[in-house]
Amino acid sequence: MSHYYFERYAAYSEQVLGGLLPDLLKNVDKTYSFPLHKFQSSFPLGPKSESLTEGWRRHLEVDKLFHSSDFFYHHTHEIRKVIEKGIEDLPIRASFLAHISLELLLDHKLIANNLLSVGRLYEHLEHVDRNQLTNYLKSFESIDIERFFNFYDKFVASKYIFDYAKVDNIPHALFNICKRVWNFTPKTHHFEVLAQQLDNYQREQLRDYADIYAYIMQQLD
Repeated sequence: MSHYYFERYAAYSEQVLGGLLPDLLKNVDKTYSFPLHKFQSSFPLGPKSESLTEGWRRHLEVDKLFHSSDFFYHHTHEIRKVIEKGIEDLPIRASFLAHISLELLLDHKLIANNLLSVGRLYEHLEHVDRNQLTNYLKSFESIDIERFFNFYDKFVASKYIFDYAKVDNIPHALFNICKRVWNFTPKTHHFEVLAQQLDNYQREQLRDYADIYAYIMQQLD
């Protein structure tokens, strides 16, 4: 959702998708990490293809600004201190969980405070020109197009981002992400404790959430 914030006024749905595409590709296959500049000369011509590239380019810029910001360092450090005791019996690295917790809590803030429409995001993703997207992805040569669209269609159909409106749902997403790295099975109390910790944090400590969006907007080209 945070990447959509920076593309919410995009003229083309393809630019909205471009802003999510690097993360979607990594969800399909963790090896799908492509240096954009090496492939740009082979991309199809036209405004929709250019919009995909623009969204992707801004995704990279937003990530760089976010992960190097004082805001990021401060809140990941503070969240880690809050959550580490509750997961000490799990193989999860607390700093990793704090990182993704901050990102999903920011998504929650945008949705809960009606700063973005989740429904509108999914409308964009449903109306992307699939032929243009297919040709764009073929430029990377190593992407399994059928596998990508199988994932993409399930991602759009599930509409799970709506769940981020409630903090109670966030631990499920967080632990699922962690399971890609570590082998573990969280128990009921892990979900309950983490949900309470994150809810308290976002209520009391994340009141400055809008600052990071203002900062990034000021820095973007």
